[in-house]
Amino acid sequence: MGQPILLIISVILLFMVFIARVSTRLNVPLIIIALAIGIIFGSDVTGIIYFDDALLTSSAANIALIFILFAGGYGTKTHNFRPVAKPAMLLATAGVFLTAIISAMIFYYFSGWTFINSFLLCAIISSTDAAAVFSILRTRSISKKVASVTEIESAANDPMAIILVSFIIKIAAGAGIQTSESILLFTWQLGGGVVFGIISAKAAIWCFNKIRNIDIGYYYVFLIGVILFSFGIADLCRASGMISVFFTGYIMGNKKIPFKGGISSFTEILSFIANVGLFILLGLLVFPHQLSDVLIPGFLLFLIFTFFGRPAAVFICTAFTGFSMKEKLFISWSGLRGAVPIVLATYPAAAGIDNGHQIFNIIFFAVTLSIIIQGTTIGKLADILKLSGKNRKKPAQTMELVTVHETDYELIQIFIDNDVYTGACRISEMELPAGVTITMVNRDNVIIAPRGSTVIFPGDILSVLVSQKDMEKTTLKILNCFSR
Repeated sequence: MGQPILLIISVILLFMVFIARVSTRLNVPLIIIALAIGIIFGSDVTGIIYFDDALLTSSAANIALIFILFAGGYGTKTHNFRPVAKPAMLLATAGVFLTAIISAMIFYYFSGWTFINSFLLCAIISSTDAAAVFSILRTRSISKKVASVTEIESAANDPMAIILVSFIIKIAAGAGIQTSESILLFTWQLGGGVVFGIISAKAAIWCFNKIRNIDIGYYYVFLIGVILFSFGIADLCRASGMISVFFTGYIMGNKKIPFKGGISSFTEILSFIANVGLFILLGLLVFPHQLSDVLIPGFLLFLIFTFFGRPAAVFICTAFTGFSMKEKLFISWSGLRGAVPIVLATYPAAAGIDNGHQIFNIIFFAVTLSIIIQGTTIGKLADILKLSGKNRKKPAQTMELVTVHETDYELIQIFIDNDVYTGACRISEMELPAGVTITMVNRDNVIIAPRGSTVIFPGDILSVLVSQKDMEKTTLKILNCFSR
């Protein structure tokens, strides 16, 4: 790679960061910024970088998705998963298929496309995107039940879409797969992916505990190896490597492992870099002058999956689950499309069945509409449906407990809500359980080193070192010091 290319890449990254700083005030998602940067530096706008390699993009996108899906699984917590496991997993599996098949039948009727191509197009855009959803909702406080379903579904439904699209492409390409063979292969990819993911995670946890005394940097190297191994071993056995990676992350994220805080941060960084790089690359692949040819089918696709396919799937999968009509409407509207559909849109071209990039351009246009239209109205809809609450105060500075040894202590944050509590309380008067330590006080983003004589006021955010058995008691002790 020559020096001019390295210089261009550095300019792209620096430019994106400066634009991101400005766009945070407008609540513009990271993926839109990265896409825009790719398009601006691409062939049709400035012409600085000419890029038209769908096969390379597909290969790079698959690598990026491995880390994105691992992070999605790692961040899915069991205590949030269990109460909404049934509807979330139904939406992440059956919901993806229902969205695709219902949308495909309607698109086939109105577009004049063949049914198999309509099904392929709708399968590509059938999964929702966690990064898009929560980058837009980062300043919103949504009903916990609804938010958990949305988050878990968005993190878990990508593998199902990947399997479904790969399956349809084989049929569209004339692979001649028999029905019984197809069903068996589909079942094995799903089940085998879960099994390999669980085995990889348990083996990784055992290894992490055996190497706990090595330098911290090796943990990160080992983690990357685990992620790639989880995908590779499943893929070698014709199971879904994507599902394997997701469940490896899920198991590891809910177990005690050495240096877990650092690993969590590293996982988020990997996912962030993968997302940024992926969308810049996808932006480079877009030729804006070609989009004029797909405005009608792209807009039709957006209308169909947003107002028919997605709502129908949500109402079927959440039947008899206790969700209200308002909650179902919000879950339907919060199904934003993002990275995975655009990545999957490169698969047909890589397989030789989308030489004119028509499918890619339709998907790109429909996803952009989803992010802009749904993304800018999702918060307002939560307010209208009365599903949003007061935003939790987020400090600019936080503390993290970093340890390679097993411990039952955790560093938690307790926010003294000034809309609920009044008065003031000295730390020495709180009568905290033995072993509990307030390590930091954040007051309007000013750090205060706590002492016994330090007075705590409503609006403060406390970082507290506490054992797991004393968490609830400590929280109550601190909050009870204030008047309601």
